[in-house]
Amino acid sequence: MEQRKLSVKPGKKKPRKKKRKFKKIELKLTARQAKSLENYCAARKTSPIKLIKKNIARYLNGFEKEVPREFYVTERQLDLFE
Repeated sequence: MEQRKLSVKPGKKKPRKKKRKFKKIELKLTARQAKSLENYCAARKTSPIKLIKKNIARYLNGFEKEVPREFYVTERQLDLFE
């Protein structure tokens, strides 16, 4: 039987994956809303988290540095509650 030696270069290390930071966000639903969400997710074979993330994805991506000017409220915009 022949023994094989694995050649490992002493200076090479496997690059580490970047550690992700998560923030917890909570929201409250009525019992009826929760049941509706569960039924919809069961019918679509998805999870509530995936459904929510997919629907708010356009607000989650692309705004980490700066919000584009078109998304700001202007002075001439109607404000009913002031």
